[in-house]
Amino acid sequence: MKLLRFTLMCACVFMFTNLKAQVLDPSQESPLDGVYSKSIDTPHKRPIPYVQLREADIMWLQRVWREVDMREKVNQSFYFPLKPTQGRKNFMKVIMDGIQQERITAYSPYDSATGQFDDGFKLPFTSDEAFRTLAYVTQITTYNQYDEEILKDTLNEIGLEEITRFRIKEEVFFDKQRSVMETRILGIAPMIPDKTIDDGSVREAFWIYFPEARFVFAEAEVYNPHNDVDRLTFEELFWKRKFSSRITKESNVYDRAIEQYRVPLDALLEAEKIEEEIFNREHDMWSF
Repeated sequence: MKLLRFTLMCACVFMFTNLKAQVLDPSQESPLDGVYSKSIDTPHKRPIPYVQLREADIMWLQRVWREVDMREKVNQSFYFPLKPTQGRKNFMKVIMDGIQQERITAYSPYDSATGQFDDGFKLPFTSDEAFRTLAYVTQITTYNQYDEEILKDTLNEIGLEEITRFRIKEEVFFDKQRSVMETRILGIAPMIPDKTIDDGSVREAFWIYFPEARFVFAEAEVYNPHNDVDRLTFEELFWKRKFSSRITKESNVYDRAIEQYRVPLDALLEAEKIEEEIFNREHDMWSF
């Protein structure tokens, strides 16, 4: 009889404990959104350090400019999600948050003295100045108290979802000390729609120095279409060259872009030609 009482008492205690465990305490953490607890390593990741280079080790070098269209299927990890979700933000959101936190410096895309295009990271923007590049002024017609028409300036913001392309400046070189062909990105420039000209054209908002931004990109998780548990970062996308792009300019004596001397279709063929020449350059290095 005592054994039966003890068994019933243990069963009641077990049932009470089990029911109590199923009741969520509002003061405690929210339920686990997933089948496992994600590690906290991603926000503390660091980029792979670059190998130090000497001028004497660079056997061949060429500077090229590329344009990445985030609407392409292979590049959609840069464009989505449009709103932060599951710890992920799109590429432009990561950049603007880094600028706001003063972890990324934005540079003017123009020379203040000449007003000409300049991507040399010479004139830094403040955080407010960088955000003002994503705004434009329009004039609307209003009426005063005397029923007279007056023009009023209105400030409009360019949404991050409207930015679908960005430009890359990089250098391709052959390091004879390590016997490798390597590509290093120098800068990235978001391309914003030019609202002053209603023809669908885009212009550079600002430049960011990629070696500085790598530390922010290494902490920003990005969607992996092949495996949710194998989380990638924007730094890894660039390091592994997991994106599609088109060459728009190479270093040349005239300092001109491809579109300045080729029509649209020929410009595409010229870009592919330059790409092939760079590929063959590495092959020729090993030809005896």
